[in-house]
Amino acid sequence: MGSNIESATSSMASDLKPTGLKLFFKKLVQQRMLVIMSVPFLIWLFLFKYLPLWGWTTAFQKYRPAKSFSEQEWVGWDQFKFLFHDERFVRVLRNTLAQSTINLALGFITAITLALLLNELRGMLFKRVVQTVTYMPHFLSWVVAAGIIQATLAPDGIINLLMIKLGMIEKGQELLFLGIPKDFWTILGLGTVWKDLGWNTIVYLAAMATIDPAQYEAAEMDGAGRFRRMWNVTLPGIKSVIVVLLILNIGNLMESGFEAQYLLKNGMNIDYSENIDIFVLTYGINQSNFSLAVAAGMFKSLVSIVLLFIANSIAKRAGESRLF
Repeated sequence: MGSNIESATSSMASDLKPTGLKLFFKKLVQQRMLVIMSVPFLIWLFLFKYLPLWGWTTAFQKYRPAKSFSEQEWVGWDQFKFLFHDERFVRVLRNTLAQSTINLALGFITAITLALLLNELRGMLFKRVVQTVTYMPHFLSWVVAAGIIQATLAPDGIINLLMIKLGMIEKGQELLFLGIPKDFWTILGLGTVWKDLGWNTIVYLAAMATIDPAQYEAAEMDGAGRFRRMWNVTLPGIKSVIVVLLILNIGNLMESGFEAQYLLKNGMNIDYSENIDIFVLTYGINQSNFSLAVAAGMFKSLVSIVLLFIANSIAKRAGESRLF
């Protein structure tokens, strides 16, 4: 009896294997156009994302471009030890995390708030004008945007003129905002919000468009006002999108940017404006210390991966939407 059951089980298993393969190849044939379309992307992904990982070996060498790979001097963890014992790297790590956190907080709050307000507008003409005005700065390069910010915050800029008109300061006592080191993080955060606010609302507006209008009608029949409907219907309806975007942004906390900091920094605010990317350029690439540059970039990538997994794990335990 037992042998019959085992033989039957083995025969069933053998029958399932070809069936599974047949189904796989059938699906592959049916979706062959999608497979063909994905081939260039997979090639690009391998060439520019995975193949360059071989260059991480440079972080463990005293790399010299003129020498071949076999001739390089291996120094182990020396580059990483130098990084973590260097006061400048500790400072730029602090700046990077502070700038990213401020950008994340301000960007999320303002983008969601603007999307909620735009979603409540009934006049389509005014809504489109507001959307266009808020989208436009995103298409400016940071070179132009930084020039506008510098002109606005200059001693003869509009902010100082407005403060003089309001009696907040006397003429001749104009402030050089970009010369106040501790104000740099706030200036950068507000500048980033101004530039990307409208663009960041697109995803939230698209998510709000998928909410069933019947939910708003039911809430209105129950006596919910406009703000109550926003709180109890709109925000829960886009919660999954908010959580997923929050996870992605937490994974990018080590990416605080480069152009804005590089263009707005000066000798007076460098202690608060210099981040990891500028550190890599200044003390790594410009001084031909490529091993140090790779080590700093490697550290940044690994920390980003850890942050991404932590954020995703927290969302999973909380029962929220997650990436994987």
